[in-house]
Amino acid sequence: MLNIKIPFRKHQFDARKEAILDAVNSLLAEKGFDLMTMDDVADRVGIAKGSLYKHFSSKEKLAAAALTRLLRETNDELDRMPADWRAIQRLEQILRWSIHRRLQGGVPFLPSTRGALQRSLMLSLDYMTVAYAMNKRFRALASEARASGDLATDVSDDVIVFTLYSRSCDPTVEFLRQAGTLSDEQIVESMVAATFGGIRAR
Repeated sequence: MLNIKIPFRKHQFDARKEAILDAVNSLLAEKGFDLMTMDDVADRVGIAKGSLYKHFSSKEKLAAAALTRLLRETNDELDRMPADWRAIQRLEQILRWSIHRRLQGGVPFLPSTRGALQRSLMLSLDYMTVAYAMNKRFRALASEARASGDLATDVSDDVIVFTLYSRSCDPTVEFLRQAGTLSDEQIVESMVAATFGGIRAR
């Protein structure tokens, strides 16, 4: 087996890129896309703005890269679920995981309706490829859950898929946390129950 060493500079470059994407995720969660600036990102990472531009040429590309990574992590989370789980269990658990990530500051406010970012996402081959694969996977799970009698037959795949995305970015999570009447775990379980209680087969 070949032992190929990765140059130290490449390690540094890749590590800095991950730190940048971590910062973007948390800033998007805190401020949203419109208010986040390149200066904010550079300050959060602790690098000069010129160094930031070596990785990403615009705020839109930064956000697209962060969202692409988040979708890949979502896909990986689905892969880690037990093979014998029903489709409805997988759908509930991926929402549970997403809301946990949201409470930890790792999921941004839903940004894809914003003009500049939406155009950037549409032009990002990486994002579109991962998003298409993720949507296809969610739709397959929705169809399987419906066929098993776990989802109502009159709720479309579009409603299920977009509900999963929007619930993971729902500001209700912040309102519940600010109210202080529920623990984070109770917030997560309540959000999952409220979501799937409305689309389960009766």
